Amino acid sequence: MATFQIFHSSGQYWYRLRADNGEIVQSGEGYTTKASCRHGIRSVRANCRPEHFKCFFTAGQYGFNHVAANGEIIGRSEKYTTAQARDYGLQVVLQAAPSAHVEDLS
Repeated sequence: MATFQIFHSSGQYWYRLRADNGEIVQSGEGYTTKASCRHGIRSVRANCRPEHFKCFFTAGQYGFNHVAANGEIIGRSEKYTTAQARDYGLQVVLQAAPSAHVEDLS
């Protein structure tokens, strides 16, 4: 089962979304409080629609940004070597994030 993991590092709270296979498919920004990080996860779930993903290719790598309705980036993908791998990661987020459970590692 896909899992959002909350962790604490460098004085901030972060989330990462791990797919069923354990790979990280999306990560969030640093938040000053755990409550803000949890809010970020709720925003990811609420904005899991194809139009909220912006794909890119830069410096020889593929990726995507997950954006809220207001255009703010709420998550970033890992970097991929092919567009096909990136597209698969995006599909994992679309399908898994809405029902992924949250694991607090902080």
